[in-house]
Amino acid sequence: QLQASGGGLVQAGGSLRLSCTASDVLRYNLGWFRQAPGKEREFVGAIRWSADRTYYADSVKGRFTISRDITKHTMYLQMNSLKLDDTAVYYCAAGSLILRNDASDYSYWGQGTLVTVSS
Repeated sequence: QLQASGGGLVQAGGSLRLSCTASDVLRYNLGWFRQAPGKEREFVGAIRWSADRTYYADSVKGRFTISRDITKHTMYLQMNSLKLDDTAVYYCAAGSLILRNDASDYSYWGQGTLVTVSS
């Protein structure tokens, strides 16, 4: 079970932190995806189950950071320097393959949380 939270309205240049509570997926690799209105779902970043490796899409590299607290069964997405193009519904997902950027490689999905970046 995956539960994403933390979305909201933020001004461009601001920061927001999303959380994903991931019960029963302790040994799974986790990822964040997002889907903007009228666009396909796209990869944001991923973290290995052991939290020792991460992988980011070029569009967010240097601005977003993924971390994972295994003891709390929670993954985080720290988003800084937000841009209007970051507006989307953000989803967390779990899969058995390491650091994948293809949504089809993830077996379990959360319900999504909306992030809106305003000018």
